[in-house]
Amino acid sequence: MVQQNLPDFDALWDYSHPAETETKFRELLPKIPEDEPAYLELLTQIARTNSLRQKFDEAHQILDQVEKQLDETASHPKIRYLLERGRTFNSSGQSEQAQPLFQQALDIAQQLGQDFYAVDALHMLAIVAPPASALDLNMRAIQMAESSPDEKARNWLGSLYNNTGWSYHDMGEYDTALKIFQKAEAYFRSKGRVRETRIAVWTVARCLRSLKRFEEALSMQMKLMEEFDFAGETDGYVFEEIGECLLALERAEEAKFYFAYAYSELSQDDYLVRHESKRIDRLKGLSK
Repeated sequence: MVQQNLPDFDALWDYSHPAETETKFRELLPKIPEDEPAYLELLTQIARTNSLRQKFDEAHQILDQVEKQLDETASHPKIRYLLERGRTFNSSGQSEQAQPLFQQALDIAQQLGQDFYAVDALHMLAIVAPPASALDLNMRAIQMAESSPDEKARNWLGSLYNNTGWSYHDMGEYDTALKIFQKAEAYFRSKGRVRETRIAVWTVARCLRSLKRFEEALSMQMKLMEEFDFAGETDGYVFEEIGECLLALERAEEAKFYFAYAYSELSQDDYLVRHESKRIDRLKGLSK
């Protein structure tokens, strides 16, 4: 018998601060009976806090613990286990091992009529797929989310619009990508989600640069920089784009200033240093 009034641990997620989220989750874990499905679900989310910090061995160890307690029955814990095992593999550069796990998660979610998890699985399948296949998977996810009676499933739409826009962008279809990025921005603004709106604005401006609309792109990034400054924050990606726009406008001397700030911030990102070292080196070179 499932215990009622279990805590909503998903509401505690702060994806920008996974270490702090893990602390909250571990404080909550002893309050959930170990024979409750929610106990295993919470363990999968603790694993995710480790994966987000590139502590992949630790994440896999926690997921091993979950796997030992799962049976063949289709269930929420099994869906979440498959999703987090797949995300851990994907984040550690093993997308070929992630793909079948996301597919299994999708199959079980659809079997149980869980649109939220089905959309999550589709969006992860799109992330590990080639651009052409990713587009089809993202469109399937959008259709499912837009038509779902589940509000949680519909809440995926902003991220799905963003991912779909990048699929078009990667294929060089910049005009189509721009329209979808603008749709993502409008969605996040309508929800009052400030952080996501800023990212969406950055993405629209980035696409404008691909369309060689450099002045418009620069103006948007400068406004974003001012917004971050007003909030007492900075963003290395904004500095990088300002530099790129200035460089495209043949204002290389001005660009150096922003490339230097971009390098200072982005060179502290372990993921970028590990996976995009040429990008970091380029920023360093352009700042001199």
